[in-house]
Amino acid sequence: MAFSYTNSKDRTYFLHSKTTTLKNGNTQTIYFFAKEVKDGSLDAVPDGYMVSESKNGLPVLKKAK
Repeated sequence: MAFSYTNSKDRTYFLHSKTTTLKNGNTQTIYFFAKEVKDGSLDAVPDGYMVSESKNGLPVLKKAK
């Protein structure tokens, strides 16, 4: 079951991740929220991160302090 977050506007988003290759050849994992469950959905928030909400209501991952 994908991790879901309901924002202040009562809209539900699901957490996903994707590994991409940068121009210099390194790989980086990108985390993003989507309105539908797609390939790459995650069951939980990764360790060291927390969910925050931007001013316009979109959920974002931030590093936990």
